[in-house]
Amino acid sequence: MKRYSIYIAILGFLCLSSCDEDFMDRYPQTSISPEEFFKTEEDLRLYVNGLLSLPGMYEYQQDQSSDNMATTGAIEIKSMLTGSPNSQNITGGWNWGRLRNINYFLENSPNADASPEAIQHYEGLARYYRALFYFNMVKRYSDVPWYDQLLNPSDEELLYKGRDSRETVVAGMMEDLAFAAAHVREDVPSGTPGNWAVKNFFARVALYEGTYRKYHDELGLQGSANEFLTLARDLAREIMDSGNFSLHQTGNPERDYAALFNSQDLSGNSEVILFNPYDLNKDKSSDINYTVFGTYEQSPSRDLVQTYLMRDGSRFTDQPGYETLSYVEEFENRDPRLSQTLVYPGWVREPEPDEFIPILNRNFTGYFQQKGYNNTTDNVALGSLDYPSYRYAEVLLTYAEAMAELGTLSQSDIDMSVNLLRQRAGVADLQLSQANAQPDPVLMDRYPQVSGPMTGVLLEIRRERRVEFALEGYRYDDLMRWSAGKLLENIPEGMYFPGLGKYDMTGDGIEDIILIDKDADIPGDPQKETNALGKMLIYYKAGTVDDNVTVYLENGAQGGTLVTETTARNFEDPKFYYRPIPFQQVTLNPNLEQIFGWE
Repeated sequence: MKRYSIYIAILGFLCLSSCDEDFMDRYPQTSISPEEFFKTEEDLRLYVNGLLSLPGMYEYQQDQSSDNMATTGAIEIKSMLTGSPNSQNITGGWNWGRLRNINYFLENSPNADASPEAIQHYEGLARYYRALFYFNMVKRYSDVPWYDQLLNPSDEELLYKGRDSRETVVAGMMEDLAFAAAHVREDVPSGTPGNWAVKNFFARVALYEGTYRKYHDELGLQGSANEFLTLARDLAREIMDSGNFSLHQTGNPERDYAALFNSQDLSGNSEVILFNPYDLNKDKSSDINYTVFGTYEQSPSRDLVQTYLMRDGSRFTDQPGYETLSYVEEFENRDPRLSQTLVYPGWVREPEPDEFIPILNRNFTGYFQQKGYNNTTDNVALGSLDYPSYRYAEVLLTYAEAMAELGTLSQSDIDMSVNLLRQRAGVADLQLSQANAQPDPVLMDRYPQVSGPMTGVLLEIRRERRVEFALEGYRYDDLMRWSAGKLLENIPEGMYFPGLGKYDMTGDGIEDIILIDKDADIPGDPQKETNALGKMLIYYKAGTVDDNVTVYLENGAQGGTLVTETTARNFEDPKFYYRPIPFQQVTLNPNLEQIFGWE
């Protein structure tokens, strides 16, 4: 108990210190010396557990930064695209307290009276966390100072040094991850990263960096891209060949995918490499139903809906008149993952007895997310869904994408990766020759940077990534590494309505809502029309964003898609792939120069 108290005191001090501006400048000053604490393997375990960082339920909100979502929130990237960003109004992200906590552990852990294997295991976990920290910094700033040691006040040269190159920082990350992959144990407590989780993240970083270098010529690092893509391929293949993981499937394509996101216990799931456990009874609630379902801040985009294939593997965007299909028509004969990700016509929300009628609202798309939503009235169940932080599906798509980028992807590679996902979902297989012979013109327009003999299949792998990981927080990073930031200039659109009138929203052929003119009045309940079931229609006044109405349509009474916003967006390339160092930090250390035109 005494040692646990010492651990709490140390970590508590570190957390408090991390709020200070000069946190990186000082060696830990505490009444508890490292010699008193870092003595046993249990000490190492307690400290490293305090560094635990897992993706969790709020990853479902991260797609607000991408083209998968419309949002009414003050999201950083949206503010950048519509405003005048600079280093004085973009000030988040430059926080080094966590790195100092990690380096503090790495400096003191070798002194513990524990086996070399145990020390290396916990050192590997700490270095995994350091790589995770720097991965987030590189994604945001590219070049940042690299620190793999603690600093003290006499280290002025280090304290006031400038940015290290991206190559230097990424090399340090790769060294950390290689050590972690070689030494972190396989057998670890549930809900904490083990060897396979480390290797999955290692592959993720390698794929990100390889594709980033390939598609971002402003870095001048294209020559080293294949080195990282090869590493991503090999790591993914190692996980695949281990036989430790397989896609979760019971033979029910209408439910198997959704089961990954509405389970109260993922500990035995064959697909889950690492999960974040939630339990309301233990004061760790996963309940974010107000976010993933409802009219709060975010709503899925029509562009995402149109990305899903038909069940037979054909492209939805090849369907005649796909641009003007209704909500009900959009969900017919589609990839079953669409109806397990978004609310579909005919869905019933507990405890209501009738089919849910989508709620239309100004600045929202009309689509609702159900992925991660627990359709129950049981409060304990609402707050106790586990989150699949790392899953085997990512390994399969990492392998396929790396092979395609390297130009060596074969049909057998597709069959052991992408097609396993499609088969679980109940969608026809991807054929390499057909994809490359007839690339999707919509995706070609979306990703003009892709070229070469693997163009068609690369585009389909990108589609598969977007669909498989929809609303899990992957999309923004994918757009950044593919140099596809210009897609964020497109304002998200919502459902299509051809004009004023009555519409079926549940798929039973009976009208549920009515759009009336902007100048008309919504009648009181006794005067409202009823449908064939004797239920009152739901009324909306439709107009443009300049009208006093309840829903915005692209062309007002003449119809169009639901409008979410109208402010023009501008993505400055390459500047907006990066963030400025906050002005205050550059003032304190002039050696921290801004890059890519930031001021």
